[in-house]
Parts: sequence; structure tokens; C-alpha cells
Amino acid sequence: MEQYAIKGGNSLVGEVEIGGAKNAALGVLAAAIMTDDMTVIENIPDVRDINVLLQAMESIGVIVYRTDRHAVRINASMISGLVIEDDYIKKIRASYYLLGALLGKYKHAEVALPGGCNIGSRKIDLHIKGFKALGAQVKIEHGLIIVDAQQLKGAHIYLDTVSVGATINIMLAAVLAEGKTVIENAAKEPHVVDVANFLSSMGANIKGAGTDVVRITGVKKLHASEYSIIPDQIEAGTFMFAAAITKGDVTVKNVIPKHLESTTAKLMEMGCQIEESDDAVRVVASKRLESTHVKTLPYPGFPTDMQPQIAVALALSKGISIVTESIFDNRFKYVDELAKMGSNIKVEGGNTAIIEGVESFTSAKLTAPDLRAGAALVLACLAAEGFSTVEDIKYIERGYEDFEIKLQRLGAIIQKVESEKELTKFKLRGVS
Repeated sequence: MEQYAIKGGNSLVGEVEIGGAKNAALGVLAAAIMTDDMTVIENIPDVRDINVLLQAMESIGVIVYRTDRHAVRINASMISGLVIEDDYIKKIRASYYLLGALLGKYKHAEVALPGGCNIGSRKIDLHIKGFKALGAQVKIEHGLIIVDAQQLKGAHIYLDTVSVGATINIMLAAVLAEGKTVIENAAKEPHVVDVANFLSSMGANIKGAGTDVVRITGVKKLHASEYSIIPDQIEAGTFMFAAAITKGDVTVKNVIPKHLESTTAKLMEMGCQIEESDDAVRVVASKRLESTHVKTLPYPGFPTDMQPQIAVALALSKGISIVTESIFDNRFKYVDELAKMGSNIKVEGGNTAIIEGVESFTSAKLTAPDLRAGAALVLACLAAEGFSTVEDIKYIERGYEDFEIKLQRLGAIIQKVESEKELTKFKLRGVS
């Protein structure tokens, strides 16, 4: 089984290029099947979630031509089925975007219940509420979500809680519905805006994306488009925290600094020096970090997907910090893994972590519990003295392209290994 072998203790120094946003690309690729014309999508990350979604699209007759590692041409004029139940699609959460896209275009879809990381209750009730408001019938049978409508009509939809997935899915279904749709308490995340911008480039009529009220006027059909995905703010933030955790100096390139403001603000509070330019952010950590408190919130608040990374940084900082998780439950499973390295973290009530910083971590054998926590554990290993391993890296590869290679270029001693023999070789090289 593949794992990362890591020799910690090196400060990360240099430049790293950030790829396209996984969460934006998933929504955009689903939207691309809503026209019979050829669409071209560029700057997509080559990660497992994206590849699984493309496989699922091909399974119903979508022609996917990969022009290079980060670009695809999509022709959805030959779709032959509206049922997606392959085992691989159950492994990703964003499979549900195919519901909204197919419902909007064909008024019917059947998609396997979504999977993804096990980070607590992530119901799809708001998606169902939106589809029903637009005139669809929804039922769950044999592990499939089945949506069906004679026609879709615009509606006024209030989301009880802010949901990125529901906002995007309702947008997808509504752009080809008859009349006007208003989504109130909509998510404002950059990837919501990116999907809306792509739909607009295909001829959709969407106003207000990026605010809490999105207004959609249905159109008859969508047309061809060429589009480039925004940079991944979570990948960028992960490398920014990698600099902080290893007392490094890293310039994160190909980013939109505006999308990183909550991360940047916390790093500055913790004592890092930050330099911003038009499309890059430099993080310098020359001394031990300071403690702070953080609460995850919908955008523009601090992202839940950055919570494990900041927790690792705070576990090495001076003083006591409090991390409050307000988006998902069960997102502190990595705490038990960090305890193996000598961290002092106490989880109270399931959604609050009280962190007393320690001077350093010791090496350990760790297991990634999910995507973002897995990446955070790798960063912890980079800061620990000695040899560590991180298993179940399949989670990390769901959302990070060439993670170990990008870290190597910054001076990290990390390698993907598949056997004990390879691990022994890695350790021998590291000692010499």
C-alpha cells in the first residue's frame, strides 16, 4: 500500500505553483454536460476526484478528450443514459452535481448516493429541497437519488444553512428552468462564483454569485465555451502553512490573494511575515509561532478545509489556542494521530479543540483519516525530527496533485513508497 516516507527537520524554501481549484473544477465539469456543443476546460487539477468524475461522465456517453494533463474537451451531445451508479462515483462527494446538471438538461437523473471523506454529517437535504422547489420529484431507492420533472419552473429558495454544494446544484438545475429563480442565503465561496461564471460564459443568466442572493433567469439552451478554472485556495493555504510549520520561506504562485485573506490574516496573527503581489503570496516564518483562536465559517470566513492545517501550526506555537469547527462535525479525527507525535490537544464537545503548543514533534507512523487532515499530518511530519510515515495517502491524492513532488522542490525529504524495502532504502539514504 502506498504511503509517504518523510524525514523531517528541513525548513521549506522556494516557490510553488498552485493548480486549478478541485472544488470549482468539479462543478464546472458537471456544468459542461449541459450543452450539446463542445466545451474546453483548462487549468483542471490532475487529482483522483476529477478523474473519477470524468470517468462517470464517460460512462453515460459524454466524450471526454484530454488535450493535456490539465485541459479537456467535452462533448455531451451523445449522452445515452441518465443513470450513474458505478462504484467509483460513490467515492466522491461531488457526484451530486451530475444530478443538477442532468435534471436541468434532461429533466431526469439517477445518481448513486455520494461518498467522499467521512467528516461528519453532510446531508443533501438542501439539494433535495431546491430540486423540489423547481418542480422535480425526488426519491431515494436502491442507493440511488432519483430526480424527475415534467418541467422545471423558477422558484424562490431559501437555504436554511449556507451550503456550497446546494447552491451550485440548484444553480445548475435552474439555468434551464422556465422563469426566475432566487437562491437566498447562498454560499459565497470563490468556486460558487467560478461555476456561475462558466455557466454565464455558456449563455446562462446569473446575477449575484458571490453574494448571499443569487438570481437566475432561465434560458432555452446553453452553448459552447472555453474556460479556465480559478487557482485552488486550499492547496495554496496548505503550502502557506507548510512554510509556517517548518519555519520556512515559501512563495505561493498562481493564486488570487483576495481568496486567501482569512488564511493570510491568521498567519500574520501567528507572527509570519506576508508579502503579496498580483498573483503570489510569500510566507516567511523566522521564529516560533504565536497562539491564536480561530473559528471556521463560510466564505469569507476561515475555511473548514484549512482547519487541520492551522491546528498543526498551533500545536507547535507558544501558548494556548482554541480552534472551533462550526461547519462539519467529526473533523478532529486527526488529533489522535498528532498525539502520537507529542502534541497536546484536547477536543471538547466534538467541535472545539483546545491546543497547548509544544516545542517540537517527534516522528511517528501516522494514518490519514481524510483529505485535508492527511495533508496536515504530512506537514506535521515535515516539522518532526526523524523518520515518519503517513498511510492511506489515497485520501490526500483526492485533492492534491503531485503533493510530494511539490514539497520536494521546496527542500522536503519526502517520497512515495509502496513496500518495506523501498521504505528501508529511503531511510538509508536519509541517514547518509
